[in-house]
Amino acid sequence: MFSEDELLPVSALQHLEFCPRQWALMYLENVWEENELTMRGHIMHETADRPSREWQGEVLITRSLRLRSLRLGLTGVADVVEFHPVDSEGGSCKGTALPGLGGLWRPYPVEYKHGRPKLGLCDEVQLCAQALCLEEMLSVTVADGAFFYGKPRRRYQVAFDEILREKTETLAAKLHSMTKDRATPNAKYSRKCRSCSIYDWCQPKSVGRKKSAFRYLERISLCEENNGEQET
Repeated sequence: MFSEDELLPVSALQHLEFCPRQWALMYLENVWEENELTMRGHIMHETADRPSREWQGEVLITRSLRLRSLRLGLTGVADVVEFHPVDSEGGSCKGTALPGLGGLWRPYPVEYKHGRPKLGLCDEVQLCAQALCLEEMLSVTVADGAFFYGKPRRRYQVAFDEILREKTETLAAKLHSMTKDRATPNAKYSRKCRSCSIYDWCQPKSVGRKKSAFRYLERISLCEENNGEQET
């Protein structure tokens, strides 16, 4: 179990999964730069990030709900958590009690993203971490959640299966380990670098070639030494 002072942001998991170097530059070296993609994200979150509570039919909608997990050492804010009423007959879905409300309720986290669904699991681990926080806080199983992406303007459901849960917990442990070590990984260029807001700070193409340039200079020096020996 972690203490309150040791908790790290849930949002950092997304950056760490996307690129460990990006995470280190942002969270260890405090490098940040806005680009068109990040600005769109801020605009989209303006509505979801206003703390509020409202009803849509029988569903309770809460915005900007604070989360934490002492087991994983994480803290953050969920864009939206919907609470759906659990059938009074029970069934396979168990819910949680909510203050001032009768019956049981099933939490359903919803994360807002400005772009399109991404390759890989960088978004999914962030949402799963929110679910794990809710499970610890409310003593209930959160089976699934959803993303609302700005480009298609539709929801994509995510099931929190054992594989995703294990990956999220492993990544949370890695987050704490790398935060403790405070070492920024070397740059490694790939196609996803093109959309990175701190590309100009990272310089993955030039920084990533340092080792090969060093070997090149070593070879030149060695050749000059051999030529000098042959002349003598």
